[in-house]
Amino acid sequence: MSSTPASATDRRHTRTVAAASFIGTTIEFYDFFVYGTAAALVFGTLFFSASGTAGTLAAFATFAAGFVARPLGGIVFGHFGDRIGRKSMLVLSLVLMGGSTALIGLLPTYASIGILAPILLVTVRIVQGIAIGGEWGGAVLMATEHGPSNRRGFYGSWPQAGAPAGLVLATAAFAPVAALPQDQLLSWGWRVPFLLSIVLLVVGLFVRLRVEESPAFEAIRRSGTTARMPLVEAIKRHPRNILVAFAACLAPFLVFYLFSTFVLSYATTTLGFSRGTALLVVCIAAAVEVVTIPAFALLSDRIGRKRVYVGGAVALALLAFPYFWLNSPGDTTAFAITTIIGLGLVHPAMYGPLAALFVEMFSARVRYSGASFGYQVGGMIGGGFAPLILTALFAARGGGYDLVAGYLILCALATIVGVLLARTDGDETAAETPPASSMAGTPGMPTAPTAERT
Repeated sequence: MSSTPASATDRRHTRTVAAASFIGTTIEFYDFFVYGTAAALVFGTLFFSASGTAGTLAAFATFAAGFVARPLGGIVFGHFGDRIGRKSMLVLSLVLMGGSTALIGLLPTYASIGILAPILLVTVRIVQGIAIGGEWGGAVLMATEHGPSNRRGFYGSWPQAGAPAGLVLATAAFAPVAALPQDQLLSWGWRVPFLLSIVLLVVGLFVRLRVEESPAFEAIRRSGTTARMPLVEAIKRHPRNILVAFAACLAPFLVFYLFSTFVLSYATTTLGFSRGTALLVVCIAAAVEVVTIPAFALLSDRIGRKRVYVGGAVALALLAFPYFWLNSPGDTTAFAITTIIGLGLVHPAMYGPLAALFVEMFSARVRYSGASFGYQVGGMIGGGFAPLILTALFAARGGGYDLVAGYLILCALATIVGVLLARTDGDETAAETPPASSMAGTPGMPTAPTAERT
């Protein structure tokens, strides 16, 4: 990726790609998050015939199933994204996600078919997880590889901003049906946000099919140096960064699902707020984050990724106990302010620079595979089980929050260590050449791997 000044046409094209990445990611994350909203509010009753904490835990377990499948999606889509192109994988991931989300809206419930209902729900959720596992890497690479290196954080943040934008859409779509009488919500209302995915799928396909392939991948394809086994090569060439990526994802994923999914259950049960109030607060906080993610990413272009990222993790550790101290039943103002701070400021300080940091950790030949694998496994550990773990810790203390706050601090510390250990030499031009073992005997190619900087 060149850092030379771009022409007006190039800049316009880069902005178009960033916009397309944002729109496509927004649609895919709408599909993913509408499930989380339903899991927090109705799926315990609908698909597990259970209420209270038991039903919520069961529903959050199926939420986690999607995250367990995300690394598989990252591996499969990353492999073909590094071998045949970023664009085709993004189109396929969108079709899988949109189709599976619409299918959830058609599933029969436990009252209709018994134990088969949760089995079908988990199956479709796994397909969602595979699709979203392949989505992130491709969207981020399309945005960053089309953009100038000195603004990589900013352009890479637009697909990142698609995550809270998708949450806004999912929450807004669920808010009207959540206001329905309980019997209507459980009989048909909950299906509407899932079926709306069909419309969003059409819009997303229209946008993504108009975008050109990444120039970084095109250069590799023209040179005939695509990796045969991208993930294997990524692990061999960047072993420390793979592990670092796992740790770096813990805090941002945890804090996101704390304030977007777990908080819906916490607000409606422990704090006694209505579903509408809880959804409105989360929607506002996510809308704020759509703006603050690019802002923190732009800041990382100027002062460094690690400084901004670590600052966000420190802020999470400092917020862990005060968040629960300040919230009490009936106090909607405190709930709104603390949730907006958590989701609208603390999370984007980490999530904004994350995309560019991961791009710079892996060379272009294996970037889709390496970045996706690290991100999705870290996301599974930090976010996939977050609502389930937080709910269980909260229940274990009889509504006490000390274990939950301690868990937040522990994950924040792990992320700080991971980010500080990251090596961002993967984007060096010299690092784009394949290792000697994979190019031995090929004319014009080096016979020894280029040394990496620390």
